[in-house]
Amino acid sequence: MELVAFDFDGTLSDSEMTVLLGEQRSVADEMATITERAMNDEIGYATSLRERAALLDGLPLTAAQRAFEAVALRPGAGDLIDALRDAGVHVAILTGGFERGVQAALDRANTTVDTVVANRLPAENGALTGDVAGPLIEGTKDEALDDLTHSVEPTTTIAVGDGANDLPMLEYAGLAVGYEPKPAVEPACDVTVTAMDELAELLTERNVLDA
Repeated sequence: MELVAFDFDGTLSDSEMTVLLGEQRSVADEMATITERAMNDEIGYATSLRERAALLDGLPLTAAQRAFEAVALRPGAGDLIDALRDAGVHVAILTGGFERGVQAALDRANTTVDTVVANRLPAENGALTGDVAGPLIEGTKDEALDDLTHSVEPTTTIAVGDGANDLPMLEYAGLAVGYEPKPAVEPACDVTVTAMDELAELLTERNVLDA
């Protein structure tokens, strides 16, 4: 396999960025409810993301930064990313979450990836506007993955995700790995894992990583 594409929230990270942001605005419970409905494919992802962003209207950038700084990779995720890149694998993060949170988590783990496709929260006058922008609102993760695979056969790609908005890339990839996938997502997965070391073992068995 030449390319591994990860979802972020719920996969590489057990943080949920919109909930962390919601805690700064005292709307975390509302955020979590909307997120859960979207991940179980009960409402459209674009609708859910816009509803969650609207709840953040007026949140000061200083508070938003506190939320982003709380985003962290799962134990072992940074080591797995490093091992993949050392093996010459292109590592991508495709997330409906936000660039700043992804980068903060990667920096804290002292690791990096080859590609990040993520959304962003516009701001004016030092506060969030309640809007959301980026390629993965109406755009889907299979489209993002296709953009990365012009020189790579889709059959040589692996997608790792957990929620309904990961379904397009899971169905596109040569190997679909569910990381503790939601019930609506599990049928689309070729295999499921529950920990980063389990995922590393799987990738070693598949000769993506050296034994």
